[in-house]
Amino acid sequence: MQARLVCPAVSLALALVAGCGPEAPDRPAAAEKPATEDTSVTAARIKEADASPGEWLTHGRDWGEQRFSPLDRVNASNVAKLGLAWYVDLDYDRGVEATPLVASGVMYTTGSWSVVYAIDAVSGELLWKYDPEVPREKLQHLCCDAVNRGVALWGDKVYVGTLDGYLVALDRATGDVAWRVSTIDPGTTYAITGAPRVAKGKVLIGNSGSEFGVRGYVTAYDADTGRQAWRFYTVPGNPAEPFESPAMEMAAATWKGGKWWEVGGGGTVWDSMAYDPDLDLVYIGVGNGAPWSRRARSTEGGDNLFLSSIVALRPDSGEYVWHYQTSPGDAWDFTATQHMILADIEINGVLRQVLMQAPKNGFFYLLDRATGELISAENFVPINWAEGIDMETGRPIMAADPFYEEGPRLTIPGPAGAHNWQPMSFSPVTGLVYIPAQQLPHVYGDDPEYEFTPGFWNTGLEWALSAAPEDPDELRESGSMVNGKLIAWNPVTQSADWTVERPLPWGGGLLSTAGNLVFQGMPTGEFLAYRADTGEQLWSFDAQTGVVAAPISYEINGDQYVAISVGWGSIIALIGGEAIASMNMRNRSRMLVFKLGGTAELPPAVNPPEPVPDLPEMDLRPELVARGKLVYYDRCNMCHGDGAISGRLQPDLRRSSRAVHDRWDAIVLDGERKAAGMPGFAAAITPEDSRAIHAYVISRARVLQARLGAADAPEEPGR
Repeated sequence: MQARLVCPAVSLALALVAGCGPEAPDRPAAAEKPATEDTSVTAARIKEADASPGEWLTHGRDWGEQRFSPLDRVNASNVAKLGLAWYVDLDYDRGVEATPLVASGVMYTTGSWSVVYAIDAVSGELLWKYDPEVPREKLQHLCCDAVNRGVALWGDKVYVGTLDGYLVALDRATGDVAWRVSTIDPGTTYAITGAPRVAKGKVLIGNSGSEFGVRGYVTAYDADTGRQAWRFYTVPGNPAEPFESPAMEMAAATWKGGKWWEVGGGGTVWDSMAYDPDLDLVYIGVGNGAPWSRRARSTEGGDNLFLSSIVALRPDSGEYVWHYQTSPGDAWDFTATQHMILADIEINGVLRQVLMQAPKNGFFYLLDRATGELISAENFVPINWAEGIDMETGRPIMAADPFYEEGPRLTIPGPAGAHNWQPMSFSPVTGLVYIPAQQLPHVYGDDPEYEFTPGFWNTGLEWALSAAPEDPDELRESGSMVNGKLIAWNPVTQSADWTVERPLPWGGGLLSTAGNLVFQGMPTGEFLAYRADTGEQLWSFDAQTGVVAAPISYEINGDQYVAISVGWGSIIALIGGEAIASMNMRNRSRMLVFKLGGTAELPPAVNPPEPVPDLPEMDLRPELVARGKLVYYDRCNMCHGDGAISGRLQPDLRRSSRAVHDRWDAIVLDGERKAAGMPGFAAAITPEDSRAIHAYVISRARVLQARLGAADAPEEPGR
């Protein structure tokens, strides 16, 4: 661990880190703060966020998580003049997903590996940095990269959840550790990627890791001391033991057969939360079941509460108040951890207090946030797992065999969801919710050889069923089913006012503003501004790297700024495959900040050529390669990419050096590179499996080699 206060003139090296080397333009003066100003972040300041529109004090700007800025100095008529004001290079080349916060002239944000940065919000000067020094072997227990979605502010502290399960409170002025508590039991496979939230002086944090055999929960800690205040479990434990609460006793009746408590059950609260101070309710979004196949965890079916549910709790005690389950008996990774927005909306002439969510399953839900009553629900993208929602019961009207009990089934959407973690935005000016939507189908089918393996990826599915076709024509045909969208959704009419079609999925999070603007980044590297009322594109910026985080806007000394965290990574870079590789996207982890008339420039993007395959001779009998493909998709696909084609976040195994091939079993089975994040798989696969995977990888490398035309013909470098 380290926290350090940085002097602005320490060295030229620091200037380069902050993107202000000798070639860069002069920095603007730092924000001036009166010596007597009280900079404490309080409940009153967050509740009255519109009274200080120049700040961004909590994850969604306000407790309702609307992600709408009342600022309008940057607007549809002048956004074309938006230019880069400053940038800061972050430390590690992994995915960047954080929403930055701005309070009293200072920006607080995170990069990958849970590193926290405090930056002067006007000049871009790095004030301090805290690195929790997460062990790199923690990558073994991360489904979706070493990401972090940001910090929370309260009083004079900054709070961050770390990948290895700690909640840390830092002094806002110095970055020194005020307290640090473990939120998980020693030796367990939980991780934390989400941003904490604070309600009534309690810091709330969930966790992730469903697929690695864990039981979900959310915990509240005293913001001043770090003492645990309460914990709410989201799935029941062993029914032979006392239940932790009446809610768990109620939930246990919906789990039928099997020993789910031995395989975890899932239900992690890995992202979205919201708070209504008037109703005194905290809302949490609960994740998927684990293993994904319901027959692998709850053999006789059942709804499996509180999987894929929105749950309302009392912030003082964690007491259960109500729930709404979006995907009963979840067997598809249809989490309800997606962004929840609280708003007051007139419906049929009545002003309703609503909660809105567009989770992975493809339906847009409008709930009464006081009671959990379903007001309306319609699908915002094409789906085929359900035919609609029964308004009498609130349950989905299931299509034929949605649980793939009769065999493999092509399902839309797939586990990436119709909308994933990237935040939506609600504009009270237009009355629209802006959704980063997508279409990514998936073939679900049970793995006939599945056995639960502690500490490793467990879904109960045969992943090779979802492999991209190797035939180019079939690949093009399947690719036509994949796309992305920016949808301006009217929650009252439950229909789209306008849609921007994108050829690729995984569009970034959204910001809407009173300037009639919507901002969004793209994995292809563009940062874009649209008219909020029509969807017309008005401005773009080449970020030189993938953008998936959500922007914010703040104002200091009369200047309105727009800020966005960028950095290629996240699950799309891990999934890889031909479509992702064709983007030729590289990681450049940065914070980018814009203002009208900004003149800063990014350095040129220089990319070295990719290494070409250097292949040993090996037995590539078809049956060995076929076996290797099955095991690869079961154990390697989620990190090294579809078809062994990397998205350039993890090593592309097709391009492995001869040294890797020579040490294959030492790396794959024995964990020789554990410290770099590559664990040993001896507990999960056999030596024969390792040899089969090696054969499959070499077969894929030979395809690449043939396409290149010669072993010494490097591919042309891209952006």
